[in-house]
Amino acid sequence: MFPLIFRKTKMTQVFDKYNNDTFRGLPPMIADSLPDLFGNIIFKAWMEAENKNMAQISVLEQLAYVGTRGMGALEYQPSKTIASSEIIDIESITKVVKQVLAQKNEISGAQMDNESLLNIFKMGTSAGGMRPKILISENKENGTIIPGDIIIDDRHNHYLVKLDIDDAVTYSREIVEFSYFKAATHAGVQMMDCKMIENKHFATLRFDRQNGKKKHVLTATGLTGYDYLDPKPSQYETLFALLNYLKCPHSDMEQLFRRMIFNLVFANSDDHLKNHSFIYDENLNEWGLAPAYDLTYSLNPELNIKTKSRALSINGKRENIELSDIKTIAEKYTIKNPMGIISQVQDSVAYWKDSVKELGLPTRIIAGIEKNFTFFS
Repeated sequence: MFPLIFRKTKMTQVFDKYNNDTFRGLPPMIADSLPDLFGNIIFKAWMEAENKNMAQISVLEQLAYVGTRGMGALEYQPSKTIASSEIIDIESITKVVKQVLAQKNEISGAQMDNESLLNIFKMGTSAGGMRPKILISENKENGTIIPGDIIIDDRHNHYLVKLDIDDAVTYSREIVEFSYFKAATHAGVQMMDCKMIENKHFATLRFDRQNGKKKHVLTATGLTGYDYLDPKPSQYETLFALLNYLKCPHSDMEQLFRRMIFNLVFANSDDHLKNHSFIYDENLNEWGLAPAYDLTYSLNPELNIKTKSRALSINGKRENIELSDIKTIAEKYTIKNPMGIISQVQDSVAYWKDSVKELGLPTRIIAGIEKNFTFFS
């Protein structure tokens, strides 16, 4: 007869509260690193090109593939070893992306060059959002472009590039977003510098790569655990409260208010909690509001859509927001001169119209966008 032996075994941590499509059972800050919708499509295509079943890849193994290449500064070890490539040809990349997105779930490995898929996967999986994108680094001296996962130094500008590949629309979404960048910065909204590549692809400098270093960045969803698809916490008051909780400077409050007004005036209703991020300053040991991103017209101007319910509510409302609602927010969070901010943003509409004409956007598209602008007096 052997004695009965009890061994204390450490239980695997399970985050049942976050067991949904947004967090996939991970702590929110870790889930922020997972591939987005576009990244998952490319990842699936590459897996199948490698004769691997995507359904058998666990969420932790996906993080291992992200490794040291994710947005922000979080890294995952041990990471999957993936060969590096120093060749960037944006046109060939867009060609492969078009083919993948056209076939989506019907794609098979035999139809696709897995090296091309690998390059796209490495350069675009964890960048947030649904539109096709890649991460690149551009040499400041000679302009040569390499994949964004190879090197992080001060000799390169590090960009997120949204690719112009959508043949289903007759206008450039990338030019629209660039025109919004110009209008937003004219209105005093803080953003990273942006440019057009070959007058086709929209490129924005990454705020998680600065002065040759990685910066810790989390979305509001990753920082709080609030699901960006859940309407209950999806309100601007959540962001203002988070700024208060983090003891951010009041200038961040004013920036968020200005961003809110811009999204209202310029009809950007896709301003959900993952489209607002916070950045950590290791020198000051504090969090602050990250520069604005994904500011663009969120509807199709070729369709007769007049309104859309906002992702983030304002004073409890997602539609028909009035000046009194804005003033309620301004008073609650002690925003100085809210009418001056509103006036400055609204004055930027004329600047936007001049800019977007110079960029060559068709007149009918400009009119289709402008008809949904909101003005307050």
